[in-house]
Amino acid sequence: MCPQSREPRSDREASSSADLKPGSIEMEFGVPFAGVILPPDQWAKTALKKLPDSGQIDFVELFGRDAPRILDIGCGNGRFLLSSAVRRPECDHIGIDALPMVIRYATRRANQRGLSNCRLAACDGQRFLGQLCPAGQISEIHVYHPQPFAAPGEADARLFNRDFLWLAHQALVPGGRLFVQTDNAAYWKYLQTVLSAVTHWHVLEGVWPEDPEGRSRREIVAINKGLSIYRGWGQRRDDLTAESFAEVTAQLPEPDFDAAQAGNPSKWRRPGRHHR
Repeated sequence: MCPQSREPRSDREASSSADLKPGSIEMEFGVPFAGVILPPDQWAKTALKKLPDSGQIDFVELFGRDAPRILDIGCGNGRFLLSSAVRRPECDHIGIDALPMVIRYATRRANQRGLSNCRLAACDGQRFLGQLCPAGQISEIHVYHPQPFAAPGEADARLFNRDFLWLAHQALVPGGRLFVQTDNAAYWKYLQTVLSAVTHWHVLEGVWPEDPEGRSRREIVAINKGLSIYRGWGQRRDDLTAESFAEVTAQLPEPDFDAAQAGNPSKWRRPGRHHR
């Protein structure tokens, strides 16, 4: 998902889903992935291997239907995407991540569970929303543990800048929602400031009811380390025009906070920009 706090997978973990037999439930850190491994003849094809060189994605053509669309930016190994796709077959799901390696893991999992309502692609959030996604097409955008880029001089690589806020606003349907989560206290403070200005903002106290054991690998790791998890969602402000949105965001701070400050310092590091 945009830069994420995800720890590297071991070779054993990377190959585990390929070794599972039909009927198996895959586990990670003692927490099950949603869905059951199906016989190979029931697997789906969920990889979006070729993105348009120019123009935008036709989601109706891609999925063969017109349904509510859920976008997971920085989907990582697919934990949230699988959970939502299994739980909500009436919705279509798009998972993107800038790292092709983790997309392969997520794609394999979606294939093995026969999730024809999923498509996954190696792509960063800025490009997907800015170039490939038509306006007003996404019902929900999910961004879990965006990379805080704590090293000096890297603040401009953070996902949640003014441009991204506008791209997300444009992509959402009227009343659409943007879900966020982080274990970095400084990032959370910044997110609350900007998202409360451009969305109808809600802080979630406690875990996600649908995924109480964690929506991402990073969340499970953070919980095991005793870190605080900050969660919230914002509903699209349909009263904001392009002009008024620009006026509001012009008054907002840039994401140049100190991500390594006291609270939940982020010690993980991951290459790449604008992915989780």
